[in-house]
Amino acid sequence: MKKQAAVLIAMIAGFLVCFYLPVEKIPFDNPITEALALVKWYAREHVLLCLVPAFFIAGAISVFVSQAAVMKYLGAGANKFLAYGVASVSGTILAVCSCTVLPLFAGIYKMGAGLGPASAFLYSGPAINVLAIILTARILGLELGIARAVGAIIFSVLIGLSMHLIYRREEKERKAVSAAVTPAADDRGLLQNVIYFAVMVGILVFANWGKPTSEEGIWFQIHAAKWLITSVLGLCFGAILAVWFKVKFVKVLGVVLAVSVSAWIFPTVPLVPFSVAVVGLGIITFTNGGLARQWFDASWYFTLKITPLLFMGVFVAGLLLGKSDGKGLIPTDWIARSVGDNSVAANLFASVAGAFMYFATLTEVPIVQGLINAGMAKGPSLALLLAGPALSLPNMLVIRSVMGTQKTVVYVLLVVVLSTVSGLIYGSWFG
Repeated sequence: MKKQAAVLIAMIAGFLVCFYLPVEKIPFDNPITEALALVKWYAREHVLLCLVPAFFIAGAISVFVSQAAVMKYLGAGANKFLAYGVASVSGTILAVCSCTVLPLFAGIYKMGAGLGPASAFLYSGPAINVLAIILTARILGLELGIARAVGAIIFSVLIGLSMHLIYRREEKERKAVSAAVTPAADDRGLLQNVIYFAVMVGILVFANWGKPTSEEGIWFQIHAAKWLITSVLGLCFGAILAVWFKVKFVKVLGVVLAVSVSAWIFPTVPLVPFSVAVVGLGIITFTNGGLARQWFDASWYFTLKITPLLFMGVFVAGLLLGKSDGKGLIPTDWIARSVGDNSVAANLFASVAGAFMYFATLTEVPIVQGLINAGMAKGPSLALLLAGPALSLPNMLVIRSVMGTQKTVVYVLLVVVLSTVSGLIYGSWFG
């Protein structure tokens, strides 16, 4: 207990250091400054709103989704049409980046999901983001938006099937081992689980709802009401904790009051009440015992496993490519000059560069727009859009810790090769 408390205090201290890094006061620009700037930006924009909810969802998958359910729909012996169908369109629900999807991937893979469906989910989570696809169509053109949507869905299935076929012998052994284990009975009803996860996913999605370019239409209206919707979902979640998890009502009420007071004191900084809610949820699950404590322990496991690797990868990505304006060791104008045609080399370079860059949700579109304005051809543009959001250096480090070096290399190569081929085809048709 004391060791865990010390680790938690160290992680909070490290997060606060990253959150308040005085990067803007450094009187010179260099790759290290850019790396620190990217770490600070990541800590401010993604840890509390994206990663922490994702860790809680991943922990919930481990505790509240029965192994029987995972094996039935996503296991090595599951119906392939259903498994890949569910995994390949998951990104339309989860507006997450390549790092936020990792705890969710680790959760379902740990619970016994087949390598193929898990890999399809890993790719589709950040790649098939309906908001990003719409933004691509509006800013970069309808044909590129359609090509990205179709390519991403096909990719997720092809990548999943390829991983399954390459490691089919291991999958057979994994299936045999899973079949020999009798899953524990699930004493929670399906409707309860659906509502429980829908509310958590809703909080994750709406808290991170990006501002559209146009201040008209349904997307902007949702953005304007995102924190109201998140608050309502938070109240529903509090009710779920009290009714289904038997958490004392006074504890839930205390967190609600704390969130309300912080929102009243900081009405223009929604991150503050959201942070208070996160801390309150952590305290409730840690102190309540039973299933709630198991949920906390599972979430804590994923936090310890993933967070250090992510921040290490973010720092290295910033060192190589910079946070913006090409101030890393590899300037962006080099990239633009290397992808000015639809050749094999240009598409391969775009795929590899995209695989190692870090794209936050929706940021790939303005980045690609800037590269297109700098001379990037259409084929490499699609290759970057297909490889970039689904992969990043931090992403690769964590995937390796979950499924090993060899499988990670194969997965990355599949994404890069398919992105390159898609860029070549698209460039030859529309270039």
